[in-house]
Amino acid sequence: MRAIKKITCIGAGYVGGPTMSVVAQRCPEIEVTIVDMNTARIAAWNDSDLANLPVYEPGLDEVVAAARGRNLFFSTDVDKAIEEADMIFISVNTPTKTYGKGKGQAADLKFIELCARQIAAVATSDKIVVEKSTLPVRTAEALKSILDNTGSGVNFHILSNPEFLAEGTAVQDLQNPDRVLIGGEDAEAIQALVDIYAHWVPREKIITTNLWSSELSKLVANAFLAQRVSSINAISELCEVTGADVNEVSRAIGMDSRIGPKFLKASVGFGGSCFQKDILNLVYIARTYNLHAVADYWEQVILLNDHQKVRFAENIIKTLYNTVNGKKIAFLGWAFKKDTNDTRESAAIYVADHLLDEEAEVIVYDPKVSAEQVYKDLDYLGTRSPEANRRLVTVVEDPYEAVNDAHAIAVLTEWDEFKNYDWSKIKAGMKKPSFVFDGRKLLDRKQLEELGFVYYAIGE
Repeated sequence: MRAIKKITCIGAGYVGGPTMSVVAQRCPEIEVTIVDMNTARIAAWNDSDLANLPVYEPGLDEVVAAARGRNLFFSTDVDKAIEEADMIFISVNTPTKTYGKGKGQAADLKFIELCARQIAAVATSDKIVVEKSTLPVRTAEALKSILDNTGSGVNFHILSNPEFLAEGTAVQDLQNPDRVLIGGEDAEAIQALVDIYAHWVPREKIITTNLWSSELSKLVANAFLAQRVSSINAISELCEVTGADVNEVSRAIGMDSRIGPKFLKASVGFGGSCFQKDILNLVYIARTYNLHAVADYWEQVILLNDHQKVRFAENIIKTLYNTVNGKKIAFLGWAFKKDTNDTRESAAIYVADHLLDEEAEVIVYDPKVSAEQVYKDLDYLGTRSPEANRRLVTVVEDPYEAVNDAHAIAVLTEWDEFKNYDWSKIKAGMKKPSFVFDGRKLLDRKQLEELGFVYYAIGE
C-alpha cells in the first residue's frame, strides 16, 4: 500500500479538530485537511486570533499555531478533500436517537451513513476509511456494505480507531496516550495507520485488534469509568446519613492497588458527550441480543447518575425552606467539567431544569460558556418554552454579579478560579442565611463556615 501523503477528517468538532491538529503537528510530511459543512465552525478554526477556536482545550492553540497553514487546513470543500485523500477519518456526531426504534438509547448513525455515501460518490482512488466517531459494535459492516456497493471499482479498507480523550486534557491525552487502538481486517491498512501514530507513540502502546473488538472496547471503557463515578456517588448518599465522609472512604479504597484512585471523586454526577451515550448504546445492543440482565446492569449506572442530579436539586429546595419560587440561585459553572467549553449532558443543565420547575431564578456564570449555549441547552430539553427559560435564567460574565443578592450558590463545575474568589465579599452581598451547595466538593468547608456560610457538600 502506498505511503499516506494526504489525510482528510470529516468533522471539525471536539474529536476531529484536536486529534487531527496533533497528527499534523507530529507528521509534518502529511497534509491534513479537516472538513465540515458548518461554515461558522470552519471560519473559527481559521481565525487569526487563536482565542476564537471553536474548541477550548489547554494547549490546543499552540498545536494549531504550529501546523495551520503548513500542513493543517480547515475547509468546507468536503468533496475535494475526499477525492484527494489517501486516508479519511470519519469524526461526526453520533447522538442518541430521539425518534423511532431505539429512541433514547441507540446511537443515531445517520451522519455516519451520509459520510459513507458521500465518500462512495466522490472517491476515484482507493481509500482507507477510519471510524473515529464512537459507534456501536458492527457499524463497520454497514459502512463496508455502502462503500463496496458503489460499482466504481474503488477499494475501501475500513479501520476502527476509537478516541479515548478526556475533555480538558485532550491535547495531553493525544500527545501521550495510554494506548492507541486500531481494529481492522486488512494488514496493510492497519500498518499504514500504525505508522502514522508511531511518529510519536511508542509501538508497545499501539494495540491492533479485529474490527469488532475495537468498536466494542470504546463503549466498554466509558461504561467502566462511568460505573466508578456512579458507584462512589451511591456511597456518597450513604455517607451523608451515616456520618461517614466520602472523601475519606474513596481515599481508603483508592489506595488498594486492585481498585486505584481514579474516577472515585463524588460529585453531582457525570456529564459529557460520551459516558451516558455510550452506556445507553451498550444497553441497547445488549437488549437487541436479548441479554436483558446485562442491559439492566449497565442501565443502573445511568439511573444512579440521574438520581444524583435530582437529589442535589431537591436538597437545595428542601434546605431553602421547601420553596425556591422567586429565589435567586447562583450557578458557578455550566460546562460538564473544568478546562472545556463543552456542556453536553452537563449536570448543571438538569439541576437548573429541576429548580426552574419550581420557578427559581437561576443566574449562571461560567468562564468559557456563552449565554447562547446555556439557553440552547435548556431549550433542547423542551421542558418549558424558550421565553420561560429566558425569563427565569440570566447568564452573566462576572461571578460577583452572579452571586450578588443570591439566596444560595450552587457549584456545578470544578473551575479552579472558584477557589480563589473573595468569599467574604461574596458573603456580604448575599441574602442571609447564605447557602453554598458544593456539587464538586471544590471549596474549603472550614473557611466558608468561619465566614458564616451554611455549607453543603455531597457525601459529608
